[in-house]
Amino acid sequence: RPRPEGFRPTVTMGNEEGDSSGDELVEVDALEESDDDFAYEEIDIDEDDPLLLAEEDDFDSALRSLAGLGGSLVGAKDTAPPDVAPGEVVKKPEVMDDFVRNFLVKMGMTSTLEKFEAEWYELEATGRLNMEGMPQVPDVYNTNQELNGTVMSLKRELQNAKQVAHKAQSTWDKFRKERDFHRLHHKRIGQEKNKLLDDIKKLRKHYAQYEPTIKELKRKYELAMKEKMLVRIDRDRMADKLEQFEIEQEKKEKEAKKAERARQKAAEKAESARKKKEEEAAAIQAAAKAGGAAPKAAQQAAASPGVQMAPKGRVFEEEKPEPCPVENFNLNKTFKGHQMSVSNLALHPRKAIIATASDDATWKMWDIPSGDLIMSGDGHRDWVAGVDFHPAGTHLASASGDCTVKVWDFAQKRCTITFAEHTQAVWNAAFHESGDYIASCSLDHSVRLWDLTSAKCRLAFRGHVDSVNEVCWQPTTNNFATSSSDKTVSLWDMRSGLCAQTLYGHLNSVNHLCFSTDGDVIVSCDADGMVKLWDVRMVAEILSVDCGPHPANKVAFDRASETVAVASDDGTVKCFNAADGDMVAELRGHEDAVQGVLFDPYGKYVISCGSDATFRLWA
Repeated sequence: RPRPEGFRPTVTMGNEEGDSSGDELVEVDALEESDDDFAYEEIDIDEDDPLLLAEEDDFDSALRSLAGLGGSLVGAKDTAPPDVAPGEVVKKPEVMDDFVRNFLVKMGMTSTLEKFEAEWYELEATGRLNMEGMPQVPDVYNTNQELNGTVMSLKRELQNAKQVAHKAQSTWDKFRKERDFHRLHHKRIGQEKNKLLDDIKKLRKHYAQYEPTIKELKRKYELAMKEKMLVRIDRDRMADKLEQFEIEQEKKEKEAKKAERARQKAAEKAESARKKKEEEAAAIQAAAKAGGAAPKAAQQAAASPGVQMAPKGRVFEEEKPEPCPVENFNLNKTFKGHQMSVSNLALHPRKAIIATASDDATWKMWDIPSGDLIMSGDGHRDWVAGVDFHPAGTHLASASGDCTVKVWDFAQKRCTITFAEHTQAVWNAAFHESGDYIASCSLDHSVRLWDLTSAKCRLAFRGHVDSVNEVCWQPTTNNFATSSSDKTVSLWDMRSGLCAQTLYGHLNSVNHLCFSTDGDVIVSCDADGMVKLWDVRMVAEILSVDCGPHPANKVAFDRASETVAVASDDGTVKCFNAADGDMVAELRGHEDAVQGVLFDPYGKYVISCGSDATFRLWA
């Protein structure tokens, strides 16, 4: 409608807080110049317009009028549709271009999406896009898509539930079968148990019938065992008597043989003496006829035909000791002598007594062959490695790992002298045949000569470059021999303190040595099990015998110096002939390494000791 002349429309605006009651109205001139280029026209105002007629109406009636005309005021509160509840989210339908974009993104068609957006924006920019005629995507389609996704999810869940149910069904069938099997097994076990109970009851009744018979048989068995023990004791007694009788018989036979050989030799000597005497008598008669005198030596020989005179007037028997019959020896007795390993042995020079040294730091004296303990010595602070008797049998020397040599007096029953100048362990000690000196060998590479009269060290012999393992005096001389871990055997002169000879040939540590009865031969052994015989006068090796591969710990000559015994680390005592090295016997019985061996001076038995804490008698 045309506006009246001079009419300026006004618009009411509320305050910033949005409160419509009591707000101040601002008058705005609609005809004032504005920023846009729109041309406003004046229109005529109808005098019958209800808006103009109701100038005096209040503000509420004006708002109602505007609402009836479809207008709205700036700052007025928007009222929600009557069918929407407060707080409810209203979903608007999706536009077509967003639907297409979502579809292409969902299908992964990125290149198509890029072409669509480029063409869409080009149409929109050029104004060729008709947005009014483009329909919106109905909500039913989206709902169907959501329902379709829900159906697919439910189908997957249903399929998984079916698989779980199938597995549960198979597990249930399996458990049911196992239950039935165990139920049958339990019934079978119950039946077998009842059967066994019935059998036990029957056996008890059966046993009750035989119980008196069993008691009677048990009584008879005990009586039989007692009789068996008595018979065994009688048998052992008779065996001992028989053994003694056999030994005496053998002794008598040997004595008879010796007597027979002596008679034969005496007869031969008598016959030769008779012939010689006849020849000398004939010579004397011939000399008498010729007018001469008989030689003085012939007269002396005729006066004593059965004796050979020594150069210095000493008389020696012509009969040589017989070799020890080790091939006939067997284990006779075993003695548990110490708590630890028995390391060495020594024979009394006049009585059937032996001394043993042990790693339990004691030495003991025993009667042979009974094995009765006579005396023991406890004074060393470490293991005892060697013992030796005084030539008179009144004292004993012991060498120990506590670096000392002790001399024990049997009459006083105590240690009388202690030599403590060695700086390391002492392996052995040996008396000189005069009884005035002791030689000791040590780990400190030296040999010391001790004077018993002054109780002091007389000399220290140095020359070995390693441990000196053994010292042994040469019979009827002032010399002694030593064996060392430097693989050598040396001869020393006690008077000068110098090394007289050194024997080379061993390839490992020389553990032990000893002289033959006449002192002309040395036998030595080493850690490889090699045993060598040396000629002292020729300073040369005579024989080499391999008793390995185990180490040889000790060696010993018999009285005839024809048999050598070797104490081996394999638990045996090996005996061989000193002339050709042939093995004569191998004595087995020790449970561990054999540490020492000795021959009886009369050739009746062999004594050995070992790491099994025993010493054994072989006869």
